[in-house]
Amino acid sequence: MEMNRNLKSVTQFAAESPFTEAQLRWWIFNASTNGLQSAVVRIGRRVYIDVDAFGAWVDQQQVAAA
Repeated sequence: MEMNRNLKSVTQFAAESPFTEAQLRWWIFNASTNGLQSAVVRIGRRVYIDVDAFGAWVDQQQVAAA
């Protein structure tokens, strides 16, 4: 198990990113269909975001210019 992951709570992550907490929670809620599950870490009822995996997910969401 990898112990040096950069994890942040949804609230912490929202405070430091251009995304709102509501946006993040919607993406997390739909993680099984949008591919974000690799960046979501659930420990009990707590939900954390793996910052590096989230960045990779955002990069994958970019659409190539036509």
